[in-house]
Amino acid sequence: MDKSQKFETQAVRTQIPGTHAQEHATPMYLTSSFTYQDAEEMRAAFAGENDKNIYSRFSNPNTKEFVDKICLMEQAEAGYAFASGMAAVFSTFAALLSSGDHILSCRSIFGSTHTVFNKILPKWNINTTYVDINDTDSWAEAVTSNTKLLYVETPTNPGVDLVDLEWLGKFAREHSLILVVDNCFATPYLQQPITYGADLVIHSATKFIDGQGRVLGGVTVGKKALIDEIYAFSRSTGPAMSPFNAWVLSKSLETLAVRMDRHCDNALKLAQFLETHPQVNWVKYPTLPSHPHFEIAKKQMKAGGGIVAFGIKGDLETGRKFLNAIEMCSLTANLGDSRTIVTHPSSTTHAKLTEEERQLVGISPELIRVSVGLEHIDDIIKDIEQALNASV
Repeated sequence: MDKSQKFETQAVRTQIPGTHAQEHATPMYLTSSFTYQDAEEMRAAFAGENDKNIYSRFSNPNTKEFVDKICLMEQAEAGYAFASGMAAVFSTFAALLSSGDHILSCRSIFGSTHTVFNKILPKWNINTTYVDINDTDSWAEAVTSNTKLLYVETPTNPGVDLVDLEWLGKFAREHSLILVVDNCFATPYLQQPITYGADLVIHSATKFIDGQGRVLGGVTVGKKALIDEIYAFSRSTGPAMSPFNAWVLSKSLETLAVRMDRHCDNALKLAQFLETHPQVNWVKYPTLPSHPHFEIAKKQMKAGGGIVAFGIKGDLETGRKFLNAIEMCSLTANLGDSRTIVTHPSSTTHAKLTEEERQLVGISPELIRVSVGLEHIDDIIKDIEQALNASV
């Protein structure tokens, strides 16, 4: 790995060593296990005395290449790849936390992560306190003697709010907390939380890293000492990424910068259009001057990302009419696809939260999330505009 190369070059040129066939593109290593020359080599592999692969649940050349690329992009020491983003989230918590530990989390998080915090981890006496992303002055009061880990998304899902990563890194150090940042919306191309003091960064590679809605994947990267604990847990519990998915995702990273430039350009233009439409109450996009965290976005993000949130005027019936009127864009709960996706978080991704919980994180029934794709921006705006007009 050449750490001196530029981001785009690392994404394209970081590869595992080639085989005797002298292939140009990395081959797929679709094997469950690996063989050895003799008993001593096999013994040393199991003892951790060499870097030989043992079993694809532990490691695989394809997953290694994928993780190596993410580590370079995020400026991380080590990493581990998972079968999905939620496998990465849960395994990270499960590996690092013990009964009696306490999590401090921003209130605005993905619905499934919220379920892990509220329904699953409490079974092992691991509890979470939620803090308001817009009231960071109150966070210190929520830290207790057994608080071990601080978890945030920035930008958040689905409200597209931001936390000042520089402030966050200092806060975590002051309170001796493991800082874990979900960087899924920004991708390592737009933002590198580790440079601001994050200990670990998590991605749902299913989203912008894949970029075409093909495969599931997750990855956690960061400090080697913490990744070693996550690896030890995952080696025994089995949430590993498949070699095929790792191969796909590693190839996807080669075009991440190019794709994100287009996502960001399209998203900003859509956000600017939505601000002028009479059927829209409000718009949130990080690099819109009207965003409450606009100055934070300018400081820590290369561009605003591919997600736009807005509030449609009217009631639930208005929202239903809008969604039913969509023609070109997709109605699905995924995001980060080459195709523009329109989602109603209250009834889909965050439906398992109570109405009170949704209100606390700003997920009102009027909120629409748009994952802006790579189509021509004129066609994206045309479809959104006609659906807005049809909702009146």
